[in-house]
Amino acid sequence: MEVKQLIDRLNDALGWELRAVNMYAHYSANIRGIHRLQLSPMFTTESTESLTHADIVRRAIVKLGGIPVTERNPHEITHCENYDEMLQYSLETETKAAEVYGEIMKLIGDGGDQEMYDAIEQIYLAELRSLESLRLLMS
Repeated sequence: MEVKQLIDRLNDALGWELRAVNMYAHYSANIRGIHRLQLSPMFTTESTESLTHADIVRRAIVKLGGIPVTERNPHEITHCENYDEMLQYSLETETKAAEVYGEIMKLIGDGGDQEMYDAIEQIYLAELRSLESLRLLMS
């Protein structure tokens, strides 16, 4: 396991989580109409989950001797009020996050820190569940 490479990928994941916190909070506040009843609480839950994931990743970075990023991923958060667009942007974000966590799990590997691997695996599985929920909402 290359520690610097792992720290870099963990910081990528942290940046995506910090971005997701902002994006989901923004969408929760801006959703309108009948879809607000279901989607506003879902976006709020996703924002809270991203904050929790960010904390876990941040602690892993520090455990490895790294410095956690403090800025979100620079990928633009697109303002919209259309729920289909919000769900599409959410799907893109969750897809990217799942990809990064999959890469991190490979970097930790079999001989790495089992506790860290388990924590990242739980986040990865949560991202996959979010992807499935979004796909169902969009179908």
